[in-house]
Amino acid sequence: MRKLLLLLALSVIASAAGPDDAYVRVSPRDHRYLELTDGSPYIPIGLNMIAPGNTRDGEDAALRGFEEWISSLAANGGNYIRVWLSSPFWDVEHEKSGVYDAEKAKRIDRMLDLCRKYHVRVKLTMEHFRSIGGGRQAWADKPLHNVTNGGPAQSMADFFDGEASRTQFKRKIAWYRDRYGDQPIVYGWELWNEVNAVTGKGDILAWSQLMLGALHQAFPKNMAMQSMGSFDDARWRELFYRQNSTMPGNDIAQVHRYLDLGARLDICHGPVDLLAADAVREIAGYNPGRPIVLAESGAVEPSHSGPFKLYSKDKDGILLHDILFAPFFAGAAGVGQIWHWDAYVAPNNLWWQFGRFAQVVKGLDPPAENFEPAMAEHDRLRVYLLKGKRTVLAWCRDKQNTWETELRDGQKPEVLKGIAVNLGISKARSVKIYDPWTNRWTNGKIKNGKVALPQFSRSIVIRAEV
Repeated sequence: MRKLLLLLALSVIASAAGPDDAYVRVSPRDHRYLELTDGSPYIPIGLNMIAPGNTRDGEDAALRGFEEWISSLAANGGNYIRVWLSSPFWDVEHEKSGVYDAEKAKRIDRMLDLCRKYHVRVKLTMEHFRSIGGGRQAWADKPLHNVTNGGPAQSMADFFDGEASRTQFKRKIAWYRDRYGDQPIVYGWELWNEVNAVTGKGDILAWSQLMLGALHQAFPKNMAMQSMGSFDDARWRELFYRQNSTMPGNDIAQVHRYLDLGARLDICHGPVDLLAADAVREIAGYNPGRPIVLAESGAVEPSHSGPFKLYSKDKDGILLHDILFAPFFAGAAGVGQIWHWDAYVAPNNLWWQFGRFAQVVKGLDPPAENFEPAMAEHDRLRVYLLKGKRTVLAWCRDKQNTWETELRDGQKPEVLKGIAVNLGISKARSVKIYDPWTNRWTNGKIKNGKVALPQFSRSIVIRAEV
């Protein structure tokens, strides 16, 4: 019986994730969204899951823990993770610059097998180091690339600008191509994590455009992309984000942003739905002509000095909820993809939050809808609207319930009663109202241009078929 139940669960997961032989692509029907190459819609629902947590007990134990995370995500409608191939557990270039460990790559093989088993597509990030010797962040220092250690570069600037290191990086792309080319389970290839955070920089934008071309040549069936550091300072707008978001060959306009009380931008200090939605709207303002994804988010101690101390109090996942919902309802191609999978999501067992978002978008085809994001006026709620050809979605967020009131001050969320919302439509074939905190759907109707909501706390969703 247990085996039968497992097979049934995997069948449901496979159905939700789409055909295993189809690749993820930018939708030709609406370039703001994604779909599979068979034409079915693909809304990425997932998070950063960079590497296993506990590696002290050996490879098998580490991968068993990793499987627990993936299976928990998939069982709740998740279909996407991000992995750093350069993380020590996976890193094949760990002994000598330009030498790749085929034996260690078997760990990557096993990880991809897990993704196939649970029908979760994976973004593979190639590099994350920020210095090649003497860097202040040990986790981001990779001195083997320094010429003094037999590497191709004298500095980080030389790594990006020098012909020797550029040629070597292309060989690394080719090595991955020979081993992992033409794999539908790969969501896409990402060149670097937050490339603008490296020391000494060099011409990182020119390097990025060159290597994006190399990725497309090596992996013509997979998407390619680049990422910049947390958008917490207005300077990053013109220095990096506008250019990266519109760069030829960069298939996804990615943005990173965190709740960070040390950030220079005030938007990063307040309600999480506002900072997440603002990040998406900022990128949309560049008219990138491609999908937008909040690819990293979460909450940190000031200036990224550690995971947020209030994570332990967030047993209901209000931070995760806002990160999941706000970007999509602001026009992103999928959920916001949270960091701290191992310090927040897994310890608080918040996988169910992904399932609540999956409920809202079940059966939805964003490219066919040609959604237009908007906001509706309301005294008590921030009403995020997605107006489509056949569907109108509304995510209604209580303005007076925030991380400050609930996590910092310990105030329980207020039960809201007698509230009605104007969707900007006069009639609908059906109106369904979903409470993501109780996992309950109820029927609604439009009366005098408004939808009356049942009592709720924190947030509620309306889905109208028009």
